[in-house]
Amino acid sequence: MPSQTSTARLEARISTELHAMLKRAAELQGRTMTDFVVSAVQQAAQLAIEQAEIVRLSQADSQRFSEALLSPPRPTPALERAFAHRRRLVAPE
Repeated sequence: MPSQTSTARLEARISTELHAMLKRAAELQGRTMTDFVVSAVQQAAQLAIEQAEIVRLSQADSQRFSEALLSPPRPTPALERAFAHRRRLVAPE
């Protein structure tokens, strides 16, 4: 038995000019207006999410990050104790 995908309805009030433009664009691509709008909205949403998730660093921040990776600070005594504790917990017998 094929699985069914759940759907949700989206409604929007748009100007008649925008409606005509969307209809024309969909026809030019040989698609239904619904397919055209859903595809365009999905692409816009993916782009917005990607842009929000990108971490942007200044040149100075980028330089500090690179230096920290190449020359990490020495572990603190507390970190050394944590490493030792972990080694005891996961040591092979």
